[in-house]
Amino acid sequence: MSEQVEQEIDAYDYTLPRERIAQEPLKVRSDSRLMIVDRQTGQIEHSHVRDIREHLRAEDALVLNNSKVVPAKLVGYRTRTGGRWQGLFLRCDSQSGVWEVLTKTRGTLQTGETITIQDRDGRDGMLLEVVARTEGGHLLALPRMPDSHWDDDSFDQPVQWLERFGRVPLPPYIRDGQMVDADIQNYQTVFASDAGSVAAPTAGLHFTDRLLEEIHKGQTAIAEVTLHVGIGTFRPIATDRLDQHQMHEEWGRLDDANCTTINDRKSGGGRRIAVGTTSVRVLESAAAHHDGVLRPWTGTTDLFIKPPYQFAAVDALMTNFHLPKSSLLVLVSAFAGRELIMEAYHKAIENEYRFFSYGDAMLLI
Repeated sequence: MSEQVEQEIDAYDYTLPRERIAQEPLKVRSDSRLMIVDRQTGQIEHSHVRDIREHLRAEDALVLNNSKVVPAKLVGYRTRTGGRWQGLFLRCDSQSGVWEVLTKTRGTLQTGETITIQDRDGRDGMLLEVVARTEGGHLLALPRMPDSHWDDDSFDQPVQWLERFGRVPLPPYIRDGQMVDADIQNYQTVFASDAGSVAAPTAGLHFTDRLLEEIHKGQTAIAEVTLHVGIGTFRPIATDRLDQHQMHEEWGRLDDANCTTINDRKSGGGRRIAVGTTSVRVLESAAAHHDGVLRPWTGTTDLFIKPPYQFAAVDALMTNFHLPKSSLLVLVSAFAGRELIMEAYHKAIENEYRFFSYGDAMLLI
């Protein structure tokens, strides 16, 4: 395929039967299927995540994203009119305490107006007081308790508010975004530790504590990075050509200890195996900031990985099956080749793989 065609978003489209979209995770996470794709030979095999150790070497480094999903979905009503309202917490300004919220609502929210947020049981709780709008149309608001609860000083950080009043921010293709209690645990990796994502780093959902212990016993190093996943990650690209797309920013970190582990394994002949496209973004962003050399890094990244991209810090990739015309599908196509990836996706559909967040995975080696 010509380079020109690869830059067209329509080249990353495919038709997925609705029944192939996983609505629930498997009872045992590691029982998910794992498609093995050899980038050199084009060979495709079928396995399971529980057997991933067969494809790992003792000298490899497996890189996980330890970002923790916050219950960022907010549901409530306009206090004055009673009109229903939904929003998604995006970030908080650490100095002013003002929240940035993605929302769609009928009518215009006025400055000073409040939104009453209801907890998961439908009880009235916190308020959001409208401050302004961003240039992109996002809502800026201050969280507070109703006047009768101003003596409640237990909500200093956004995570504390969200843990009490927020809901799991499921993507709309899972039960129309409606959470059940099981999602609180299911839509979180077992190694999540650093709160900040509004969507799960889904490739990591397949790992259990037991499987990680078995990988460790096999002497494969397990390293961690952090990338707080933003809502823009999963949105389809709206432009006709890739070079017209403006990538969203996400905050990431690769600390000194984990960077040393990864580099030591690479120097010893091992592979750097990223678990998830979010781990790829951290590793490649860190390398890009240091002229292709992997070194510790903290900051925001708007790196858009698209063909033709020269990977500097990733040798293999475990990833879920992604939405058509998404930046994630473009990324894996840059890594393994668009034609091979589209062939793998068609075989996954034929073999009844489960797609998207709660679905199966592939290992690109």
